Amino acid sequence: MTVPVRYQDSLAIQRVLNAAKTIAVVGLSNNELRASYFVGYYLKRHGYRVIPVNPRAKEILGETSYASLLDVGEPVDIVNVFRAPDALPEIAQQAVQIGAGALWCQFGVINATGGQTAEDGGVTVIMDRCIKVEHARYVGRMHWLGFNTQRITSVRAGLQ
Repeated sequence: MTVPVRYQDSLAIQRVLNAAKTIAVVGLSNNELRASYFVGYYLKRHGYRVIPVNPRAKEILGETSYASLLDVGEPVDIVNVFRAPDALPEIAQQAVQIGAGALWCQFGVINATGGQTAEDGGVTVIMDRCIKVEHARYVGRMHWLGFNTQRITSVRAGLQ
């Protein structure tokens, strides 16, 4: 499925990342080997308040996990989605209901109905983009582990 260009606008991505303080991650796993866990860990390490939304867990990354966005009792700047595309319309509706600033759909989470629902509700939509990769790209912390090593060199450790 082709993603509308407006859902991948670099200025919108930068604006959303720079304005956000709280990110609800729908589908955040408590399995350290899952991409959602790594992304949640990265976001938390970079100063964002991460709110897990996963009905199968009570706590993830040291934070209370909620069954749905409607159970989160505080404002959410970004709803980051790690779920199958067919779950997106309901998640988009909930994002509108809670007054989220943005709906961020990870790689492969593409659903035109969900995007349109969020957009019609006044929620900025970013689709088929990894929030960790985009954060690293625009904040200058691109490194394969996702952390800024503060070191740029082509020399291997121990060979100096």
